[in-house]
Amino acid sequence: MEIRYTRLASRTMAFVLAGGRGSRLKELTDTRAKPAVYFGGKTRIVDFALSNALNSGIRKMAVATQYKAHSLIRHCQRGWSFFRAERNEYLDILPASQRVAENKWYLGTADAVTQNIDIVDSYDVDYVLILAGDHIYKMDYEVMLRQHAESGADVTVGCLTVPREEASAFGVMAVDGTGRITDFLEKPADPPTMPDDPTMCLASMGIYVFDWKFLRDLLLRDAEDPHSTHDFGGDLIPDIVKNGKAMAHRFTDSCVKDRPDAPAYWRDVGTIDAFWKANIDLTGFTPDLNLWDRSWPIWTYSESVPPAKFVHDEEDRRGTAVSSMVSGGCIISGTEVRNSLLFTMVHTNSYAVLDHAVVLPYVEVGRKARLSNVVIDRGVVIPQGLVVGEDPEEDAKWFRVTDSGITLITQKMLDKRARA
Repeated sequence: MEIRYTRLASRTMAFVLAGGRGSRLKELTDTRAKPAVYFGGKTRIVDFALSNALNSGIRKMAVATQYKAHSLIRHCQRGWSFFRAERNEYLDILPASQRVAENKWYLGTADAVTQNIDIVDSYDVDYVLILAGDHIYKMDYEVMLRQHAESGADVTVGCLTVPREEASAFGVMAVDGTGRITDFLEKPADPPTMPDDPTMCLASMGIYVFDWKFLRDLLLRDAEDPHSTHDFGGDLIPDIVKNGKAMAHRFTDSCVKDRPDAPAYWRDVGTIDAFWKANIDLTGFTPDLNLWDRSWPIWTYSESVPPAKFVHDEEDRRGTAVSSMVSGGCIISGTEVRNSLLFTMVHTNSYAVLDHAVVLPYVEVGRKARLSNVVIDRGVVIPQGLVVGEDPEEDAKWFRVTDSGITLITQKMLDKRARA
């Protein structure tokens, strides 16, 4: 008898937790949630989790939002509206809307699912994949789903392999030789190492696979516990480790690579430094994250804009870009651009210089501005002659300068400087 291979993704719902502010990104999240922050020239951070789910074969998704969700909701509506209910495809946006009680917003990551149990029930799925909406990576979730089903686990936890000296910044799994989680420790001073490598640890990615029936019962019990913080990492996962069967899934087993020797790419771009570096890394000759891979595309909302344009060809007034990414709609007018990433519709003017700059959409750079090691927020108008990145003490008077010397520029900062 022929045995047909059925993708478990077709029986799975992806529940994306996208409600967090991401306060370490400072002013970049003053008007938007962290998952809605721009990344890579034209995408937003949330597009990676959603694209991984879509490319893995999952066609039922929900995005739970809470903090300053308008730009995130609008992005999902514009960029992810191609699902068709008549094909049994769905992407629901689930804002915290006091569905349970008038004074009750989402109290934790688990509570965000609990408050929408009726919606998950309506999807009629066997598995629920819980995803964080604020990390940059490529992963085939079908591999993790298959491991979960074959192991008979109550929960399967996606895990990074990180050096022991870095593991104290994560939730760390202690596992036995079979991959079963024997302990879960939040940011331990003495993290347990992997059985097969004493120099490495398994750190939680905030990705979990559950059988929906099991998770549904667990959520209802947790909701009645007055001592619970209603959080997956803080309450539910440690409880399953203690009283059930929790298995670790290594990201290296399911990460999507464009070449065999490529590293297992995963980034938390939750600080200004990390955000700047991950974007600048994309301008390298062979970046670790391949956005050109058509076999695993990152889907997003694409504005209808003309191609980038470079104008002027005179000494000291030449529109050029070297080792840089320049998005559609940009006009590089007599500007020198080096090792920089420019998002959609950035316009620069003559005699300006951009070096190691991450420039978000709809920025205008004035004449003779010199900007290096900067992140420029959306819609900023850089005045003529502004110099940033050459005098840290002067920059710190007006802008946010990180310990490593990266400067964040927003319009409010420039307006305050102009009034001084």
